[in-house]
Amino acid sequence: MAAARSTRTIPLLTADDDLCGPPLTDVPLSETDAAALAAVLAALADPVRLRLISLVASQGEVCSCHLEEPLGKSQPTISHHTRVLAEAGLIEGDKRGKWTWWRIVPGRLAAVRQALGGT
Repeated sequence: MAAARSTRTIPLLTADDDLCGPPLTDVPLSETDAAALAAVLAALADPVRLRLISLVASQGEVCSCHLEEPLGKSQPTISHHTRVLAEAGLIEGDKRGKWTWWRIVPGRLAAVRQALGGT
């Protein structure tokens, strides 16, 4: 019988945003963790979403209405991209009137960076 390989769970977010556990370069990912990390990376694997997350991160908080011009995209397209990033837990928003104001979820980005072997 082969020895069981050690796997661990990537804590993508915790109550206090503490990240623990070794990066994937130290311990193999479980199937569940690999699927979760792949979903987040897929959300980032689009040039428009990378620019969008960069805009939000650089400004701290951005109204959806202020993303049309810098991205050169229509409001429905921006809504699609913000939804994908929000579902991946990378951004979160507050509805104020008819617009949503978006901000980065810093613990989530830190967890992805750590999972990939960064600090």
